[in-house]
Amino acid sequence: MANRGPSYGLSREVQEKIEQKYDADLENKLVDWIILQCAEDIEHPPPGRAHFQQWLMDGTVLCKLINSLYPPGQEPIAKISESKMAFKQMEQISQFLKAAETYGVRTTDIFQTVDLWKAQQNRRGFSEEQLRQGQNVIGLQMGSNKGASQAGMTGYGMPRQIL
Repeated sequence: MANRGPSYGLSREVQEKIEQKYDADLENKLVDWIILQCAEDIEHPPPGRAHFQQWLMDGTVLCKLINSLYPPGQEPIAKISESKMAFKQMEQISQFLKAAETYGVRTTDIFQTVDLWKAQQNRRGFSEEQLRQGQNVIGLQMGSNKGASQAGMTGYGMPRQIL
């Protein structure tokens, strides 16, 4: 997980709501499928959201997974590095994402490297009532005379008068 302090107030409520949606059974199914699919010596991570994220964060498991979906000799990722340097790990995640896109995963279904790295899911879930309330917000320039204006502009086709 990223180094973040404790959440308070509304941030805490949102954090708790996100954590309630986490499905541990789905995590176990995914881990079992990835290990079965890769058929390599991949260790099983300890249960829990943070451990699952750490397991995927270095990119080696993801690269082994995408390589296992291709026939032998046609793997898209030739060299899988087990480096602990952050930029190497992020590079491997981006290689996985690129290979997943060429495999046929739609661009809209692919996450960003930073989302996995920082363990953040930046999706918003708004109710219909909240969406309707958002339409009632008045723009900041409505009724203001402090913003941009057309004072001093010349009409179209008129030459500029520089004295």
